[in-house]
Amino acid sequence: MEEEKMLTLEKFEEAAETVRRVTLETKLVYSDYFSEQTGAKVYLKPENMQFTGAYKVRGAYYKMSTLSEEERARGVITASAGNHAQGVAYAAKCYGVRATIVMPTTTPLIKVNRTKGYGAEVVLYGDVYDEACAKAYELAEEHGYTFVHPFDDLAVATGQGTIAMEIVKELPLVEYILVPIGGGGLATGVSTLAKLLNPKIKVIGVEPANANCMQVSLKNGKVTTLPSVATIADGTAVKTPGEKIFPYIQKNLDDIITVEDTELVGAFLDMVENHKMIVENSGLLTVAALKHLDLKGKKVVSILSGGNMDVITMSSVVQQGLILRGRIFTVSVLLPDKPGELSKVAGVVAREHGNVIKLSHNQFVSVNRSAAVELRITMETFGEQHKDEIMHALEAEGYRPKVVQTSM
Repeated sequence: MEEEKMLTLEKFEEAAETVRRVTLETKLVYSDYFSEQTGAKVYLKPENMQFTGAYKVRGAYYKMSTLSEEERARGVITASAGNHAQGVAYAAKCYGVRATIVMPTTTPLIKVNRTKGYGAEVVLYGDVYDEACAKAYELAEEHGYTFVHPFDDLAVATGQGTIAMEIVKELPLVEYILVPIGGGGLATGVSTLAKLLNPKIKVIGVEPANANCMQVSLKNGKVTTLPSVATIADGTAVKTPGEKIFPYIQKNLDDIITVEDTELVGAFLDMVENHKMIVENSGLLTVAALKHLDLKGKKVVSILSGGNMDVITMSSVVQQGLILRGRIFTVSVLLPDKPGELSKVAGVVAREHGNVIKLSHNQFVSVNRSAAVELRITMETFGEQHKDEIMHALEAEGYRPKVVQTSM
């Protein structure tokens, strides 16, 4: 079987030549900001800038190149909530192959439309990836389509591993490569090739804390299914890692760490503000992981796996990030209901350089209006320290400010 010969140096070299036809050059970006934070030399591998917005086009296109004429003639099918869908749809278009993609009904419209835009037929089915995948297998059986698995496929993993080839060529003395893990295809390709090229390179996998299927599987010594997954990193929200690729992960991955969703929110802000780059939550795992590792003096590459994030999600993540870092907060103060009180509070905020975004005045907070009305002020600050200074200034003026849940 063709798959058995995959994940060898020869196949990685062949894949690197093949994918060059459809990939953009995502040169490493040195990060002053993260290097300063960690004491390491941190480089970013920006696959968010890749064609179709993610690394997945590599594995999909290489897989397509390995299929026989007969397998292509039958048409291909896959299941995906996003990046793999677009990768397969684009690769199929390049080879003139008919593609059917099963996507969960919860997939954002922009991803559905992009996938259709590459000429694929989209079937919406199920609430989560696992249900869509079961449907894809059913349709493959029914119509004789060739199934292209998003991660549990050695040819797909070989294609993804071409990232490691590019990293080592550009930064031969790389010591650490951080790679996001969903089902494990990218981590399999990258860790296997990195070890073939230089066994001293440490490859660390990063998973969301509430979707750590690979970490649990490695601990158990066998592929394990999580009862549920819940994370904003939808590209890595996988319950069961790949069976075929698991032995390669066991052999070549040095460690797995997990990060919380709140850390991804902060990492999104860091990336936008310091690098002017949009990276989706799954792609931010390797950035959020940097502070969990002692990397002082090391040359480190964080793989940013993709940048396909819809604008509504983006605005929500930005808002949550600003709130989490104390750069936007809402304070409640009780005032006597008489003229001039509002301007006094505004004066205190202005002196402390708080920037008011929204004011809300509630006269019905108490039965006795002359005793108290509530003023809620939502404001922008420079961060937690500035927020504390404003709170102390209000207290010094005799108010009893309380921070309340921010809503913008």
